[in-house]
Amino acid sequence: MIYALVRGGFALLAAVAFAAPAPAQETRARLDIEYRLIAPQPVETGDKIEVVDFFWYGCPHCNDFQPSLEDWSKRKPADVVLRRVPAVFRDSWAPHARIYYTLEQLGELERLHQKVYFGYHVEELQMSRPDVMERWAVANGIDRELWRKAYSSAAVDARIENAKRLTEAYALQGTPSLVVDGRYLTSSSMASSYPEMIQILEGLIRIARGKRSGG
Repeated sequence: MIYALVRGGFALLAAVAFAAPAPAQETRARLDIEYRLIAPQPVETGDKIEVVDFFWYGCPHCNDFQPSLEDWSKRKPADVVLRRVPAVFRDSWAPHARIYYTLEQLGELERLHQKVYFGYHVEELQMSRPDVMERWAVANGIDRELWRKAYSSAAVDARIENAKRLTEAYALQGTPSLVVDGRYLTSSSMASSYPEMIQILEGLIRIARGKRSGG
């Protein structure tokens, strides 16, 4: 499943299929096979194609997918912008969204986004606890008072509520999910490997580019 919310086949195949190299040929993005359409959502990237990464820090598949996504982000086309949104399916996911938006408010996302995954999945920190996250922030060079202020701020509260709304509006079924231009959704349940998921993403970008140009 993509984390606990989608078809079980992905979880059963992940250890084997995702260890195998991706095929060299281009993957075709087929409707209702490698992607599905969602109700059109607003795009925040203007004349550039938007890719939204919906994730949860506690999701093992998101953690495993990050290296592939980070590598792609460094070589993505110039007309593409990657945004991240922490999915919030239930209240127990909200503390992880709070971490993300606190880091964003403090300008520390680029430096520490991957370290949050490491803290949860490798160090096994209880990252839903405010006291644990405060110690983690200080250990990673963030001023204690600045962290406390941002972590409990109304601005972060509002961002979490918006993430909850987006999780529902985008009709997510699990994480990780990628949405291109507010219309085309793929997820790890629709791919046989993480490299293939990136290939599907690139196919959806081509579709979105064609739609934007009137194709």
